[in-house]
Amino acid sequence: MPNTSDRLPDRDDAPGGRPFVDRHLGPDDAAIAHMLEVVGVASLDELIDRSVPAGIRTSTTPLDELPAELQQGVDESAVIEELRHVVADTSPNVSMIGLGYHGTVTPAVVRRNVLESPAWYTAYTPYQPEISQGRLEALLNFQTAIGDLTGLPVVNASLLDEATAVAEAVTLMHRATKGFADRVIVDADVLPQTLAVLTTRCSALGIGIDVVDLDDGLPDAELADNEIFGVVIQMPGASGRVRDVSAIVDAAHQRGAMVTVAADPLSLAVVTPPGDYGADIAVGSSQRFGVPMGFGGPHAGYIATREGLERNLPGRLVGVSVDVDGRPAYRLALQTREQHIRRERATSNICTAQVLLAVIAGMYAVWHGPDGLRRIARRVHGLARRLATDLRAVGAQIVHEHFFDTLLVKIDGRAEEVADTAEAAGVNLGRIDADHLRIACDETTREKHLAIVVNAVAGVTGSKLPTATQARSAAAEPDVLPASMRRMSDFMTHPVFHDHQSETAMLRYLRRLSDRDYALDRGMIPLGSCTMKLNATTELEPITWPEFAELHPFAPTAQSVGYRAMMVQLEEWLAALTGYAAVSVQPNAGSQGELAGLLAIAAYHASRGHTERDVCLIPSSAHGTNAASAAMAGMRVAVVASGEDGSIDIDDLVSKLDTHAGRIAAIMVTYPSTHGAYEDTIGEVCRMVHDAGGQVYIDGANLNALVGVAEPGRFGGDVSHLNLHKTFCIPHGGGGPGVGPVAVAEHLVEFLPGHPAHPDQQRRETPVGAVSAAPYGSASILPISWTYIRMMGIDGLTRATQVAVLTANYVAARLDEAFPVLYRGAGGLVAHECILDVRGLARQTGIDAEDVAKRLIDYGFHAPTLSFPVAGTLMVEPTESEDLAELDRFCSAMLAIRAEIDRVASGEWPVDDNPLVNAPHTAEMLVGDWDHPYDRQTAVYPSPSTRLAKYWPPVRRIDGAHGDRNLVCACPPPEAFEMDAEPSQPAEPAEESR
Repeated sequence: MPNTSDRLPDRDDAPGGRPFVDRHLGPDDAAIAHMLEVVGVASLDELIDRSVPAGIRTSTTPLDELPAELQQGVDESAVIEELRHVVADTSPNVSMIGLGYHGTVTPAVVRRNVLESPAWYTAYTPYQPEISQGRLEALLNFQTAIGDLTGLPVVNASLLDEATAVAEAVTLMHRATKGFADRVIVDADVLPQTLAVLTTRCSALGIGIDVVDLDDGLPDAELADNEIFGVVIQMPGASGRVRDVSAIVDAAHQRGAMVTVAADPLSLAVVTPPGDYGADIAVGSSQRFGVPMGFGGPHAGYIATREGLERNLPGRLVGVSVDVDGRPAYRLALQTREQHIRRERATSNICTAQVLLAVIAGMYAVWHGPDGLRRIARRVHGLARRLATDLRAVGAQIVHEHFFDTLLVKIDGRAEEVADTAEAAGVNLGRIDADHLRIACDETTREKHLAIVVNAVAGVTGSKLPTATQARSAAAEPDVLPASMRRMSDFMTHPVFHDHQSETAMLRYLRRLSDRDYALDRGMIPLGSCTMKLNATTELEPITWPEFAELHPFAPTAQSVGYRAMMVQLEEWLAALTGYAAVSVQPNAGSQGELAGLLAIAAYHASRGHTERDVCLIPSSAHGTNAASAAMAGMRVAVVASGEDGSIDIDDLVSKLDTHAGRIAAIMVTYPSTHGAYEDTIGEVCRMVHDAGGQVYIDGANLNALVGVAEPGRFGGDVSHLNLHKTFCIPHGGGGPGVGPVAVAEHLVEFLPGHPAHPDQQRRETPVGAVSAAPYGSASILPISWTYIRMMGIDGLTRATQVAVLTANYVAARLDEAFPVLYRGAGGLVAHECILDVRGLARQTGIDAEDVAKRLIDYGFHAPTLSFPVAGTLMVEPTESEDLAELDRFCSAMLAIRAEIDRVASGEWPVDDNPLVNAPHTAEMLVGDWDHPYDRQTAVYPSPSTRLAKYWPPVRRIDGAHGDRNLVCACPPPEAFEMDAEPSQPAEPAEESR
């Protein structure tokens, strides 16, 4: 490795005398020197030389082969100026396009105190529920609002977008009906992007799709001998049509099929909810609940079901359980469905939810309450009625009599002319064909926008404008909803949707919830396999710019020139950094990136006539989503064993290759391995699989240990997905959003995901279809990664990798004697994470890894990854962003906990009553009698740092089994939290929770 530090920007060239690289990295030069000494290496370059196998290393950094923008980082002021210039060609019009994306107003109190607050956007997935009560309550608000609006009682904590939610619903229906049929009927009025994603997903699973105009009900021919298992209905339809579908639902049920309704949640404030007419599942997007369009994402999709489908529900479900004192407490329910447990038996490959966006949507509902949502819905509906009246007056035909917010307008042969005129005046309409336009109203629609549309139509029809247009009230227009489809039931009756509608109350509520959580703004989150690094403020600043936030994903291409240029540039940078030929940023989560990569491999084999290649080899240590994604791509999974050192067992790999000779499609390898080591056999593994005719998929989860050091596309990878929410600084947001771009070698470029609305793909067929609803996935957060890479430059990125590896080895060196490091690489070093073995201590003392994890809360830390990939262990990843003081604080806490375990081992503290098994300790425990064999100070102030900045967990250890056996996934009544309420007794552990 060259000495990259010689090429880092001079500190005097940056504002304040320091380049961004130094702001991003936690340890300074003096700290790095100390840490190197503890690890026993002389320099960062020697560290990498000893850690990373020579055969895969990037031995030089050829600047002339890299895009110019990567050759030198820039400072924070310069990057904002540069990005402003890049998006100067992006000028979003007011959108009246519809198709599931609408203008919305993010309440300022929510934008300021959630979207822009690190207490919310730097939090991790709530696997440690005791320190995640704030965001879990916020997600429960989301679930409750969606459940009430849809009329269905079981709601999960969000999905990736509406299109993938529909796809998940279809596979849920298929499972729930025991696969008695393999065809699904889809409403012809479904959103086109939904149909595109559904086609991609169903094709891989062998599910047939019949697109049917349901105006006349279900076609009898399709229902003969129970040929279908489900029906998908859009409500309102893509054309805006609202219709009574109860007869369709009844007909489907009579034939044993289930029904999914894709419903706009704002419409459900005035339109009959799907649960009221018997739908089994409702799905949709909560985007218009305060989340900007953002050129397509990220947005929180939702899924709600009737009772009885809970254990088939994809994604995450927040439920209400109790802590050890019987007090109500929130947690993720039914966690045994998590993909790292179920693997190829998983019901879905969804790992990331859209937590931050679901929180915003839920808080939008809290802020407005049911009355506010009704007012917004009625106003939007009134504007659409008003527009329909005026358009008829100027010669246009309104195709559908019944609608909510969207009109299908017929103007014979002149539709394009009308759209051009409106666009020139600043309003985008939905272009359908030469005769038809789609025109949607939303929360941001104003009288002047209606006037632009009416004027444009009048201009081509030659009609006289209606008189007194501005004086008429939209509410005075006749109601056009069919009587059978007008909502009569109440919704959102829980006090949470009524008590926080002054800004003072809302501000305090948001603060109260964030105080119950632990995020990066409090301290280190040392999670192995899920890099929790700095998300710099400068990186996040652009996402609220109108150019990024207010653009419809299907806006005319001329309005997104700069935006698309930025994303193309990001794709080129990611390809250069990984050694691949091309990248697509369409996948809006790592799970979707995995699926896209495997679909590319499958399509490649099919293009060569090798459809028999359907076996995907997966090491036993792999992320569980790997196996789930392979199953969803239509592949069969064969597990390859791990050796005693944690690396891939080469002998078992040979055996599996022989067993499945001629059928090998791919191997999915995580590198560095999930065990936290650079395996020196990776080159051999790639060669063996290639010789067997397979492709090599390298999971990019651990790319933070490779950037600038080794390129998967050069050392044997054919395809990888990249987690931008890990390596490239998009925040985790409490469990989402994420972005999972897919990177491929040259021979797979033509098999990258397509999209019918992608400007470069409308003119050609793509073998692999859409995997996300929007052409560029979660486009609005891509500026975060663009800005990070641009400020770091190749040398800063390389140094970040080196320091990440150094911090992990420093922690391993300090803790190895107390908690043995389970796996190391050939050089005796770990990669960017290490696994601490607690199993021996558990056998000796009864104190296990979970006790250590919970006790860390008392010391002011989020726990490392618990029992993955090895049960009874803790996997630690410090990242490059933590400074030496924080690393030492963590090591000191772990060593102090080891000393506490020794006191249990010596008999000083009983095995069943000590600070570890009772952790975490709450403030409430200090009140009243204290009958433990250790004092209060030991319980809650175990280290000096806790006395300076104490984090108080709001609940004690939570009983997961109780929550699974008594599933409650909506807001409990306030009485449940009263101090004098009778605590419920924890139930015996459910079998699946053991």
